[in-house]
Amino acid sequence: MAVMTGKTVSEWQQAIARNSDNVFALLNDHLQSLTAQDNAWIVLASETQVREQIDALLPHYQQQPERYPLFGIPFAIKDNVDAAGWPTTAACPAIATVAERDAIAVAKLKAAGAILIGKTNLDQFATGLVGTRSPYGAVANAFNPDYVSGGSSSGSASVVARGLVPFALGTDTAGSGRVPAGFNNIVGLKPTKGWLSATGVFPACRLNDTLSVFALTVDDAWQVATLAGGFDSEDAYSRSNPATAPATFSQNPVLAIPDALVFFDDSAAEQAWQAALGALRESGVTLKPIDFTAFYQLAEQLYQGPWVAERTVAVGDTLNHPEQMDPTVHTIIAAGLNYSAVEAFKAEYLRAELARKIQTALAEVDALVVPTSPTIHTLADMAREPIRFNSQFGTYTNFTNLADLSALALPAPFRADGLPAGITLLAPAWHDRALADFGRRWQQQLALPLGATGHAFPAISPSLPLSEHHVRVAVVGAHLRGMPLNFQLTQRDAVFVEATETAARYRLFALANTQPPKPGIARDADGAAIQVELWDIPLARFGEFVAEIPAPLGIGSLELADGRWVKGFICEPAALNDATDITEFKGWRHWVGRKETHHV
Repeated sequence: MAVMTGKTVSEWQQAIARNSDNVFALLNDHLQSLTAQDNAWIVLASETQVREQIDALLPHYQQQPERYPLFGIPFAIKDNVDAAGWPTTAACPAIATVAERDAIAVAKLKAAGAILIGKTNLDQFATGLVGTRSPYGAVANAFNPDYVSGGSSSGSASVVARGLVPFALGTDTAGSGRVPAGFNNIVGLKPTKGWLSATGVFPACRLNDTLSVFALTVDDAWQVATLAGGFDSEDAYSRSNPATAPATFSQNPVLAIPDALVFFDDSAAEQAWQAALGALRESGVTLKPIDFTAFYQLAEQLYQGPWVAERTVAVGDTLNHPEQMDPTVHTIIAAGLNYSAVEAFKAEYLRAELARKIQTALAEVDALVVPTSPTIHTLADMAREPIRFNSQFGTYTNFTNLADLSALALPAPFRADGLPAGITLLAPAWHDRALADFGRRWQQQLALPLGATGHAFPAISPSLPLSEHHVRVAVVGAHLRGMPLNFQLTQRDAVFVEATETAARYRLFALANTQPPKPGIARDADGAAIQVELWDIPLARFGEFVAEIPAPLGIGSLELADGRWVKGFICEPAALNDATDITEFKGWRHWVGRKETHHV
């Protein structure tokens, strides 16, 4: 059997497609290469558990493989997430309970064919960004065991970074799905709150939690999140995607950066950040410094005010048994008892005010980019200053969920001492796809080795699949870039995808008496290929766009040269009677350009 350590989702898919009848042997061999002595794991699957999962899926996969895109692919989940028949501990053995059913997100991944092979270590009750606050031991950094792995999703990040699984679920309240990614050179996708169901997840701060996804590549993280996400009526804080966000950033993105950054005297981290900024500029990004005061103020609220009482609610009666808890975790969570309801409401009002300032600042740019963490510390450092150094790690993460932002942690140029130093992109809620689109191109640009595996960054597909929350529209005339009606697309956050041609079955006409001048396009077996532009428009804005289209034009379906069908402009046949056939020009730009040249 092939050695599967360090493989991406697509590489697992290829191996399984070649060995679908022997997928159990492939997985079992891989499982046997893992060890329970590795403290990134709290528990590993038994041979029986793996076989039962595969046996339940294999007949269905053999009949309809396209319905099981993750068939046979192993994954792990943080041990505050339920899996049927597995104990959930949240790294507190005293509260261990065997789950009766899978968390909704886990169930969805299993339904897509994924095989759960283990549950991973974490900072107890997901309280920490360090990976050291666990009775199961501190999880070491995948590059240098003297340093922390980051937390709280330490185990999930570690097993992905070392290639033991191609993806894993974590959770993120204050940065737990991002800091471990940054410290271990992997991708950490922190979705919009409410996209992935919290049903079956032991809460840290229910208002500010979300499941997160760790993977070696953005493509893998995006596929997993898409399969795991979706509205869940059982989860009171689940949300439906409003389909209003852009599919991608603009072609030459403008990214905000903090006008004043702190690195806590860590020159290696600061130099790595400057290298990342240089790479961003090389990619065509414009960097715009913004006032970061509101971000810093909101970040402080998560632990230095009444919001910590959410954690107190989550642990319940366990707080009365400090001997069952990590001492630092108990100290932090017990502080929630010090606040009144009046103080909690005041904290919410302040959160809303600061979040509004943040949203206003981000409305002027495509996204915000920050260091994932301003510094990193050794295990020995953390033993001396467990709370202060933990707080440093959250400088650029703590505000994210309080401000209802989406986020994506990405590998970035390494520090001079050989440790990873990631960056994180942040944008308003539901901009997850735009973040992923930029992130995959960033990974391709840097082409860093995957995690700590040493494997080269693989070739990737040209683009992400079109999401169900966007409509791809072909425009042929006045809506082209630089034309007078293009603003009707851009003001609705439509983004340019590509310039291409229709199938060679269309005729193009210059319509009479239209202002601004417009073409009409009609299907004709004796036609030609006509130049068009493809734009992705948010689904919720599509109706507004169509409502502005005047007669005799409308929206139908157009066939492209490569066989794809997309929505596009069509014209009532009656309007073509007094129109000028301009098919020979093959496109509206050529016709307009010819007229302007002749006029001069």
